[in-house]
Amino acid sequence: MTEVTPSAMNGPAAQTKAPAVKNPSLTKIGRTHTGFAAHGLYDPRNEHDACGVGFIANMKGVKSHQIVKDGLAVLENLTHRGAVGADPLMGDGAGVLVQLPDRFFREEMASQGVELPKPGHYAVGHVFMPRDPELQAHIEGIIAEVAHLEGQPLLGFRDVPVDNSSLSKAPDIAASEPVQRQVFLGRGAEIESDDDYERRLYILRKVISGRIHEETKGVDNGFYVVSMSSRTIVYKGMFLAYQVGAYYKDLTDPRFETALILVHQRFSTNTFPSWKLAHPYRMVAHNGEINTLRGNVNWMAARQASVDSELFGNDISKLWPISYEGQSDTACFDNALEFLTQGGYSLAHAMMMLIPEAWAGNKLMDQDRKAFYEYHAALMEPWDGPAAVAFTDGRQIGATLDRNGLRPARYIVTDDDRVIMASEAGVLPVPEERIVKKWRLQPGRMLLIDLEKGRIVSDEEIKSEIATRHPYKSWLANTQLILEDLKPVEPRALRRDVSLLDRQQAFGYSQEDTKLLMSPMATTGQEAVGSMGTDTPISAMSDRSKLLYTYFKQNFAQVTNPPIDPIREELVMSLVSFIGPRPNIFDLVGNSRRKRLEVRQPILTNGDLEKIRSIGHTEDRFDTKTIDITYASNEGAAGMQGAIDRLCERAEAAVAGGYNIIILSD
Repeated sequence: MTEVTPSAMNGPAAQTKAPAVKNPSLTKIGRTHTGFAAHGLYDPRNEHDACGVGFIANMKGVKSHQIVKDGLAVLENLTHRGAVGADPLMGDGAGVLVQLPDRFFREEMASQGVELPKPGHYAVGHVFMPRDPELQAHIEGIIAEVAHLEGQPLLGFRDVPVDNSSLSKAPDIAASEPVQRQVFLGRGAEIESDDDYERRLYILRKVISGRIHEETKGVDNGFYVVSMSSRTIVYKGMFLAYQVGAYYKDLTDPRFETALILVHQRFSTNTFPSWKLAHPYRMVAHNGEINTLRGNVNWMAARQASVDSELFGNDISKLWPISYEGQSDTACFDNALEFLTQGGYSLAHAMMMLIPEAWAGNKLMDQDRKAFYEYHAALMEPWDGPAAVAFTDGRQIGATLDRNGLRPARYIVTDDDRVIMASEAGVLPVPEERIVKKWRLQPGRMLLIDLEKGRIVSDEEIKSEIATRHPYKSWLANTQLILEDLKPVEPRALRRDVSLLDRQQAFGYSQEDTKLLMSPMATTGQEAVGSMGTDTPISAMSDRSKLLYTYFKQNFAQVTNPPIDPIREELVMSLVSFIGPRPNIFDLVGNSRRKRLEVRQPILTNGDLEKIRSIGHTEDRFDTKTIDITYASNEGAAGMQGAIDRLCERAEAAVAGGYNIIILSD
């Protein structure tokens, strides 16, 4: 959890906190523009934590410029949660997401001779452009061409007024500053609803980004669509918190009004800071890490062949890849959330799929909700890790906490219909007598403010309504197979012609493994506990062959993750996995009859393996193929590459032949 500091308890004091310093050896101790000088045992370099995130919303949807001013104040009070490098004027990133300020843009574009359509019938895209004028003109040409092809009229462009006097003047840093442009798009005549319009804008943006990504062969040329929507717009960059309002002049204009503002101050843990990786993204801002990122991204790409959507139709082919290489964990999460919501899921429903609460070991959860989570577990893998995620689509705004509750988030409700949520209490001075309610986000729970309904929707109401919207229990009964419930199959006879010692040596077991690790497990049923560590080379660099599993390491941001294991944290962890083809993620009404094989834990016995091998004889929707992964030992290490290539070819041929479960056997 978070370290409690005086600034975390009192809003005004938070403005005097120093940002966290990433390279303290290169930064001089002393008073900065936002912090105290070192004194006694106090060192401002120790004032750091994970990212800072927060939002302010008027529940009744009343827009005002005061919300923008208060949001920027909240952002500055989260300065101590950000980071700077050796250059004290370069932060990891900060920004804001707001509703489209209609009056402001209407008057701004009128000064250019452009009359905007009514609200909801035009959209604004905020774009980072490269500094090369010729390249800018080329990109604007692509935007105009794609807008025409997608049937959305181009209304015009606008230069975003900025003041970069507060930014670093170091040549390499200054060169990374993009040119800020906004593109205004009309609404095609054939579009029937606001949701359809947002979907067309999503497709349009993906086509533009895909075209430029293809032209540059993935090389970053400075182009990035920060946001493109008829509801929201994002202003962000590689800033310290106080620089956001100083840089973007739009944010200080009294005509710039919104009913909600989402703010974020970044402390980069997984990627290097850059303008496009600052938060908020198009729908989310996030404090934490997604530790399962690589698996999540791979599965999103793998399900491309099985995805079919009535809403997207043939346009779904324009959306791939959902995420590009080199993005941060939050950027990929934002891509996934956007994909789900544009594909027909409600905002809350999509968040429940991506960050589910702990359900597998929760005996107190009602059966409808448990069936909902179990059904969706095969549709979408959880994006897991310590996380407090704030999210919005411009009509609703909310926040949710990971199932372990490893990030802080607190909120208050005031008597003038404001909800203020942030990484800590006290980010905005509010008289105590004006506070109607104060509370915190709880593990796995969701806070949702519906500005169209004008109220807070409770976690219980949200999830009960979504979990009972469809008969998930009957859908599970039609599609679920549980491995342990299948009829036992006689396992293959074990080889008895090789001695135990030879087999142990062949599989890399040492005397240390058998005496110090396996013996305690056999006698006590628990993992052996030790504290000496290991000074041996990692498996990939060792001259000795080691057990296969020792070559795999968990990838996570160690600085902010506590040690957790599924034995001691059984309530909030699940070992359930699925074997076989993934169902269509956009089957919103349960039409799929594709079976899924559910495995309650990842260790398979020989009997379990035989059940899977013979499942094609009992269930006509599975076909299993066993592929030999061995190769001649006399080929040595040089034969490994060829063996892997042949293995991949055989696996591809098996899939093309209709097999949907492949067993790799030695």
